[in-house]
Amino acid sequence: MPELIRRGTAADVEAITTLTMQAYANWKVLIGYEPLPMLADYEQAVQQHRFDLLETGGTLAALIETELRDDDLLIVNVAVSPDAQKRGYGRRLLALAEQIATEAGRNTLRLYTNERFEENIRLYASLGYAQERQETRPNGARVVHMMKRLR
Repeated sequence: MPELIRRGTAADVEAITTLTMQAYANWKVLIGYEPLPMLADYEQAVQQHRFDLLETGGTLAALIETELRDDDLLIVNVAVSPDAQKRGYGRRLLALAEQIATEAGRNTLRLYTNERFEENIRLYASLGYAQERQETRPNGARVVHMMKRLR
Protein backbone atom coordinates (compact mmCIF):
# COMPACT_ATOMS: atom_id res chain seq x y z
CA MET A 1 0.00 0.00 0.00
CA PRO A 2 1.24 3.51 -0.71
CA GLU A 3 2.45 5.41 2.34
CA LEU A 4 2.19 9.15 2.84
CA ILE A 5 3.35 11.43 5.65
CA ARG A 6 1.48 14.70 5.82
CA ARG A 7 0.81 17.51 8.29
CA GLY A 8 -2.23 17.11 10.48
CA THR A 9 -4.94 19.76 10.57
CA ALA A 10 -8.09 20.50 12.54
CA ALA A 11 -9.95 18.27 10.08
CA ASP A 12 -7.93 15.31 11.44
CA VAL A 13 -8.88 15.69 15.12
CA GLU A 14 -11.32 12.78 15.15
CA ALA A 15 -8.85 10.43 13.43
CA ILE A 16 -6.00 11.57 15.72
CA THR A 17 -8.14 10.99 18.81
CA THR A 18 -9.31 7.56 17.63
CA LEU A 19 -5.82 6.39 16.72
CA THR A 20 -4.38 7.60 20.03
CA MET A 21 -7.07 5.81 22.05
CA GLN A 22 -6.44 2.58 20.13
CA ALA A 23 -2.65 2.87 20.36
CA TYR A 24 -2.64 3.42 24.13
CA ALA A 25 -5.36 0.91 25.07
CA ASN A 26 -2.86 -1.82 25.99
CA TRP A 27 -0.78 0.63 28.03
CA LYS A 28 -3.90 1.57 29.99
CA VAL A 29 -4.37 -2.09 30.86
CA LEU A 30 -0.72 -2.35 31.96
CA ILE A 31 -0.68 0.70 34.25
CA GLY A 32 -4.31 0.76 35.36
CA TYR A 33 -5.15 4.31 34.27
CA GLU A 34 -5.27 6.36 31.09
CA PRO A 35 -1.85 7.58 29.92
CA LEU A 36 -1.63 11.34 29.28
CA PRO A 37 -2.15 11.07 25.50
CA MET A 38 -5.56 9.49 26.15
CA LEU A 39 -6.56 12.53 28.21
CA ALA A 40 -5.47 15.21 25.75
CA ASP A 41 -7.84 17.63 24.04
CA TYR A 42 -6.77 17.14 20.43
CA GLU A 43 -8.86 20.04 19.13
CA GLN A 44 -6.62 22.28 21.22
CA ALA A 45 -3.43 20.27 20.65
CA VAL A 46 -3.72 20.50 16.85
CA GLN A 47 -3.75 24.29 17.21
CA GLN A 48 -0.74 24.37 19.57
CA HIS A 49 1.51 21.58 18.29
CA ARG A 50 2.65 20.10 15.03
CA PHE A 51 1.15 16.77 14.01
CA ASP A 52 2.62 14.62 11.27
CA LEU A 53 0.40 11.77 10.13
CA LEU A 54 1.55 8.58 8.42
CA GLU A 55 -1.16 7.13 6.23
CA THR A 56 -1.20 3.80 4.42
CA GLY A 57 -3.74 3.31 1.70
CA GLY A 58 -5.53 6.47 2.86
CA THR A 59 -5.90 5.23 6.45
CA LEU A 60 -4.14 6.83 9.42
CA ALA A 61 -1.59 4.32 10.70
CA ALA A 62 0.66 6.42 12.93
CA LEU A 63 1.27 9.94 14.15
CA ILE A 64 3.82 12.09 15.90
CA GLU A 65 3.00 15.24 17.85
CA THR A 66 5.85 17.69 18.43
CA GLU A 67 6.31 21.03 20.13
CA LEU A 68 9.13 23.36 19.10
CA ARG A 69 10.46 25.02 22.23
CA ASP A 70 13.18 27.61 22.81
CA ASP A 71 16.02 25.12 23.17
CA ASP A 72 14.69 21.78 21.94
CA LEU A 73 11.98 19.85 20.14
CA LEU A 74 9.66 18.02 22.50
CA ILE A 75 8.10 14.83 21.19
CA VAL A 76 4.73 14.95 22.91
CA ASN A 77 3.22 11.79 21.46
CA VAL A 78 4.08 8.96 19.11
CA ALA A 79 1.16 6.64 18.41
CA VAL A 80 0.92 3.69 16.05
CA SER A 81 -2.31 1.86 15.33
CA PRO A 82 -2.24 -1.64 16.86
CA ASP A 83 -2.74 -3.23 13.44
CA ALA A 84 0.17 -1.22 11.97
CA GLN A 85 2.76 -1.91 14.66
CA LYS A 86 6.12 -3.61 14.01
CA ARG A 87 6.41 -2.03 10.55
CA GLY A 88 8.88 0.72 11.45
CA TYR A 89 6.35 3.55 11.40
CA GLY A 90 7.30 4.81 14.85
CA ARG A 91 10.97 4.83 13.89
CA ARG A 92 10.17 6.72 10.67
CA LEU A 93 8.26 9.36 12.58
CA LEU A 94 11.01 9.71 15.19
CA ALA A 95 13.49 10.22 12.33
CA LEU A 96 11.16 12.90 10.97
CA ALA A 97 11.26 14.61 14.37
CA GLU A 98 15.05 14.78 14.07
CA GLN A 99 14.67 16.41 10.66
CA ILE A 100 12.15 18.92 12.05
CA ALA A 101 14.51 19.78 14.91
CA THR A 102 17.48 20.21 12.56
CA GLU A 103 15.52 22.43 10.18
CA ALA A 104 14.43 24.57 13.14
CA GLY A 105 18.01 24.94 14.38
CA ARG A 106 17.57 22.71 17.44
CA ASN A 107 20.11 20.06 18.32
CA THR A 108 18.19 18.46 21.20
CA LEU A 109 15.08 16.30 21.22
CA ARG A 110 13.24 15.38 24.38
CA LEU A 111 10.42 13.00 25.20
CA TYR A 112 8.98 11.30 28.24
CA THR A 113 7.27 8.00 28.88
CA ASN A 114 6.00 5.89 31.74
CA GLU A 115 8.74 3.76 33.31
CA ARG A 116 6.52 0.68 32.82
CA PHE A 117 6.54 1.17 29.03
CA GLU A 118 9.78 -0.81 28.87
CA GLU A 119 9.42 -1.66 25.18
CA ASN A 120 9.24 2.04 24.33
CA ILE A 121 12.22 2.88 26.53
CA ARG A 122 14.27 0.18 24.77
CA LEU A 123 13.23 1.56 21.37
CA TYR A 124 14.19 5.12 22.31
CA ALA A 125 17.52 3.96 23.73
CA SER A 126 18.26 2.03 20.52
CA LEU A 127 17.72 5.29 18.62
CA GLY A 128 20.21 7.21 20.74
CA TYR A 129 17.99 8.65 23.48
CA ALA A 130 19.43 8.67 26.98
CA GLN A 131 17.59 8.87 30.27
CA GLU A 132 17.85 12.42 31.55
CA ARG A 133 15.84 12.15 34.77
CA GLN A 134 12.86 10.51 36.41
CA GLU A 135 9.94 12.03 38.23
CA THR A 136 7.00 10.77 40.22
CA ARG A 137 3.67 12.35 39.31
CA PRO A 138 0.91 13.00 41.88
CA ASN A 139 -0.93 9.86 40.69
CA GLY A 140 2.17 7.79 41.53
CA ALA A 141 3.27 7.35 37.92
CA ARG A 142 7.02 7.18 37.41
CA VAL A 143 7.93 9.17 34.31
CA VAL A 144 11.22 8.70 32.48
CA HIS A 145 12.48 11.81 30.69
CA MET A 146 14.78 11.07 27.77
CA MET A 147 16.83 13.24 25.45
CA LYS A 148 18.87 12.96 22.31
CA ARG A 149 21.48 15.39 21.07
CA LEU A 150 21.91 15.74 17.34
CA ARG A 151 25.25 16.42 15.71
